[in-house]
Amino acid sequence: MDTPPVDYADPKPPAERTRSRGRIGGLIAAAALFLGKAKWLVAIAKFAKFPTLITMALTIGIYAQFFGWPFAVGFVLLILVHELGHAAAMKYLGIPAGAPVFIPFLGAVIAMRGRPRDAYDEAFVGAGGPVIGSLGALGCLIIAFMTESPMMAALAETGFLLNLFNLMPVSPLDGGRMAGAISRWLWIPGFVVLVGLFFVMPSPILVLVLILGAFTAWQRYKAPVEGYYDITPGQRTTMGLTYFWLIATLVLGMQVAGAEVGQLPELHLAAWMGAGTHVLGGLVGGWGRPRA
Repeated sequence: MDTPPVDYADPKPPAERTRSRGRIGGLIAAAALFLGKAKWLVAIAKFAKFPTLITMALTIGIYAQFFGWPFAVGFVLLILVHELGHAAAMKYLGIPAGAPVFIPFLGAVIAMRGRPRDAYDEAFVGAGGPVIGSLGALGCLIIAFMTESPMMAALAETGFLLNLFNLMPVSPLDGGRMAGAISRWLWIPGFVVLVGLFFVMPSPILVLVLILGAFTAWQRYKAPVEGYYDITPGQRTTMGLTYFWLIATLVLGMQVAGAEVGQLPELHLAAWMGAGTHVLGGLVGGWGRPRA
């Protein structure tokens, strides 16, 4: 590799070299001080693994082609908030969790690297996503009211919609996991509703959910884990109240957000709310299958 010639006969004056070294030393000291104080960067780096950042950026880029960058960023952040709800629930129960991985037009998954003790723990983890995800959508709605932003209102309505869909009582959706702790008979109306929804709005995502749901139900019927569903009546009641409260809250949130959207005629609802049809059923799975 060629290097530029050096004029040793005409070195920089000592004073200039001293000032140059001082500037470099100051920059190094400032960088060291910043890195020493910004411990939060380390925490973010530990959580935001490269697969999360890469797949998140890829998903935003793809959605932006359909809905524009502002909506795409907000929508993917809502999915991230949902997944963080699952992660928080797993951490609370002491279940190891992987980093979220985003899948365009399907949502995101977060691997559960351990098996729940029983159906209630599984339902608890399942409820974490919609509970925190609903708070994310509520935050968008509050901002929409404060700023009169039509995009934030559309994000709120979309967030409520996707969390509500994810409460369908069919595994591997969150609602299927919660229904397992209430009554596995709820899976039957869940399949019926999904089949009906498919005829109204044909989508390969709905087919995927139906296939995975049927496979999961068959596996649990064929090889049941002894005592897995033997939870207390109090736990069933708690999960039942949580489940139906979430549904009612999300329906109400959609109605309020829809009213706010209707009061803002400049909103191009067809474009922004197109996410509700293109990614209906986003967050499929919620997390990976537990290890044996």
